[in-house]
Amino acid sequence: MNRLHKNNLTSVGNLQTLASLGSSLNEANRHLSKNPQNVEIAFIRAQLLWKLGRTEESKNAYMEILLKSPTHFGALNNLGVLLHSRGFGKAARICYGQAASCHPNNPMGHVNFANSLVEDGELSLAREHLEKALALEPDHAEAHQGLACVYDKLGDEVSAELHRRKGFKNKSVIVLPYRGQKDPVRVLLLTSATRGNATIQKFLNDLVFHVVVIIVEYFDRTQPLPAHQLIVNAVGNADLCKQALLSAERIVALSSAPVVNLPGAVIQTDRVSVANRLKDVPGVITPTTINIPRVVLDGPDGIDVLAGHGFTLPFLLRAPGFNNGLNFFKINNSNELGEALKALPGQEITAIQFLDARGEDGKIRKYRVMMVDGEIYPLHVAIAHQWKIHYVTAEMADNPEHRAEDEEFLENMEKVLGPRAMTALKQISEVLSLDYGGIDFSMNANGDILLFEANATMNVNLPDHDDRWAYRRGPVERILGAIRKMLTRRVISHESLTPGLENGLLERAS
Repeated sequence: MNRLHKNNLTSVGNLQTLASLGSSLNEANRHLSKNPQNVEIAFIRAQLLWKLGRTEESKNAYMEILLKSPTHFGALNNLGVLLHSRGFGKAARICYGQAASCHPNNPMGHVNFANSLVEDGELSLAREHLEKALALEPDHAEAHQGLACVYDKLGDEVSAELHRRKGFKNKSVIVLPYRGQKDPVRVLLLTSATRGNATIQKFLNDLVFHVVVIIVEYFDRTQPLPAHQLIVNAVGNADLCKQALLSAERIVALSSAPVVNLPGAVIQTDRVSVANRLKDVPGVITPTTINIPRVVLDGPDGIDVLAGHGFTLPFLLRAPGFNNGLNFFKINNSNELGEALKALPGQEITAIQFLDARGEDGKIRKYRVMMVDGEIYPLHVAIAHQWKIHYVTAEMADNPEHRAEDEEFLENMEKVLGPRAMTALKQISEVLSLDYGGIDFSMNANGDILLFEANATMNVNLPDHDDRWAYRRGPVERILGAIRKMLTRRVISHESLTPGLENGLLERAS
């Protein structure tokens, strides 16, 4: 699952017994007025501000604590959690790193720092810190969960499963904190213990939604489901999580609440199924895609075996279940096939026809659109010369012409793509029936879509605070707003709220 970053929560004396957060905050302020140097009371005040939804004040309060006590573990750790929740991953990592360095005997510091390292792809260092946490506390559940994630990404399924069992034993239900002042929308968030989840949790504002996370593989279905008004299925990687999606489907069957991203729809979005389901959509060209046992390819006749399935050089090979270009190779000859098979984990390999997406200028343009509640929204176009394109590594940051083309796509998607492609995208959305998902594709000279992938795991992230990306902020906010409205409208339509309550809920969600 996507690792949860954990707060360090404390309380002092009679503050535990105060009737409400507001009166607790007043009491903390009175204590500090008498003794402004009391760091522990200041720490409680910072936590109360966070719980009350006063995020900016809470951030400033933690920073004031660190000016007085630069190594205060709780302030470092909780400021990291706060910054991470607001999308400032680099700043959060600095806080976590300082907490782990200054407090080497606190396992939580190592775990949160490791989770940040995993997000940055630094798996070896992450594993080192998680092992330090387990040396301090051998049964530390979050450390085992983190190591499961690391080994999963490294392709070591045996070690990953060992730590998953230890990490999620009796830990399949996680109640997240709620900071709102009004009655919450109660949400069950279904996730997998593996890395195959969509990052939907960040759309569930904890001032509106009270979220209970269920790890579907380990949930005891003989137990009643926690109270809920909405189920959000975050299990998104159908190549990796078929069993988890089947478990999610059984959990959904226990409830009458509305569901976002039905597991039965997501399970049909593995790469082979998507290529086959969409190949007859007018205006869409899908690559021939098959899963094939490694042992069949791992020999001198591997190229001939694939030729028998219709593949010609070059073609692509990847390990099922991996994204972001990991374990993904272009094969130009038999020698490269052998080298790729040595590097690819797992006993099954996905072979994909190579679609030459180069334009007249020799560049490749990879468009991404998001599907939200039946509507299509542009997210970006990444432009580069290399065949493996991701927006963060494409030729965008230092190329104003490419950014101008990206901006034109974001503001005039229909004009840039043309009616044939727009009709095709809408049909893709209808076939896949996902409430939330994305489509990656290029275009040929005829206006056809060259499909790369379409699934429920694609991320929507706000751009960095850099003037070069200012043009992207509005279009990304439109997508985020559409997601928030979809989540709240599902509850509204199911519970038949009055117009006043409906408008209030929509306002809070936005």
